[in-house]
Amino acid sequence: MSSVETFLSLLCDIPVQTVPALVKRKSRDFYWYSPVLKRQLDSCFGDCIVMPRNEEDLLHIARVARETKTPLTPRGGGTGNYGQAVPMEGGAVVEMTEFNKLLWVKDGVARVQAGMNMLDLDRALHELGWEVRMYPSTKRTATIGGFIAGGSGGIGSVRWGGLSSPGNILGLRFVTLGENPEALELRGSDARGILHTYGTTGLITELEIGVEPAVDWQDMAISFGTFEEAAVFARDIALQAGIQKKLVSVVDGDLPPFFASVREHVPDGASLVILMIAPAGIETVKALAEAANGHLCYEANTREAEDTAGATPLYELTWNHTTLQVLKKDRGYTYLQCGYPHVGTLEKVAEIRALFPDDLMMHLEFFPMGGHVSCAALPVIRFTDEERLNYIIEEHEKRGVNIANPHVVTIEEGGMHRVASPDLAAIKKRYDPMLLLNPGKMLSAKTLKAEG
Repeated sequence: MSSVETFLSLLCDIPVQTVPALVKRKSRDFYWYSPVLKRQLDSCFGDCIVMPRNEEDLLHIARVARETKTPLTPRGGGTGNYGQAVPMEGGAVVEMTEFNKLLWVKDGVARVQAGMNMLDLDRALHELGWEVRMYPSTKRTATIGGFIAGGSGGIGSVRWGGLSSPGNILGLRFVTLGENPEALELRGSDARGILHTYGTTGLITELEIGVEPAVDWQDMAISFGTFEEAAVFARDIALQAGIQKKLVSVVDGDLPPFFASVREHVPDGASLVILMIAPAGIETVKALAEAANGHLCYEANTREAEDTAGATPLYELTWNHTTLQVLKKDRGYTYLQCGYPHVGTLEKVAEIRALFPDDLMMHLEFFPMGGHVSCAALPVIRFTDEERLNYIIEEHEKRGVNIANPHVVTIEEGGMHRVASPDLAAIKKRYDPMLLLNPGKMLSAKTLKAEG
């Protein structure tokens, strides 16, 4: 009997799935955005799927995994872009979607189970007069736990910053794979070792998150004759404290033709500013757009678009969905994740655009950073080969633009520092000394020796 067969035989009545086609499908995420990761991860699959129904099930799975030395890879909606949910050493995919309840809401804080779908969560909060502060562009399919464990920001970041900004994630509960697997609660900064670690340091079961009063958000798309005009206007909107906003994005004129839902409304060659604005700010935004030579070419109610079959809310043209809209039509593209300095931001953006006019279609997302407004760029890149891609990355970095590389699988190499972290290694050793949680995703784990 193999170790996986032994593992399955010890799970009692916990639901499992072993049909190869389904296991293969649930071993996938959106890593194929990257031709580099596609080559690396296409042959990686789990051996089975386990579907815990509650914390007791998850603790039992953890104990059996230790006993049989079976790797565990947690999975939410499977919408990550870096192979976060791809098992690199086989074992069991831990399907977390039965953890799907909103537990309570009070005074701007919500307690929610980690496997709850983000659209379902937002709808449940709306019924109580609240909404999530931020969500990924994959809101309709992502889970809150997957977003916290694998993401860093998204729609709402223009107001609230990143997921790791103090006050956004107040606490979490997770299951460890220590000598005696247990469920632990961490609060505030103590929880940071579990955030954005792809499930390598624990299996998140519950989260406490900051929420905000519900707003009837309005989608607005404003076209400009040049990218420079669009970027200046977008930054101005991001800076306006009196305008309540959820999203401020800019795409250059080569991108709207890929956006099936709005392209007929956008003048040929026009760059586009994509906004989510509270009703009280609509009149002001329209006036500012007119003064800046912008043209309001599309507007709709965000929630109505979410709830209408076949409709596309504008946030599904932003963040990582910008790249997805392009890939739907042409798999010859990929993307980067760039952090621009808050000083001379738009000048630096112009420098990069001029450097790579044939490689790059620029895409900006504005957000606060260190008390200033800056932007992340997720430019869509024409992929020729890995050497050219690495050259583009190097030229960004030479010019002071930070790259969070989406073409690598490890947490550290995908961040800004790219080296093993003693602090992260210590957290890994404390909560997963046998190195069974999502193996292959943590560079720092290579400094540890697995405890048998």
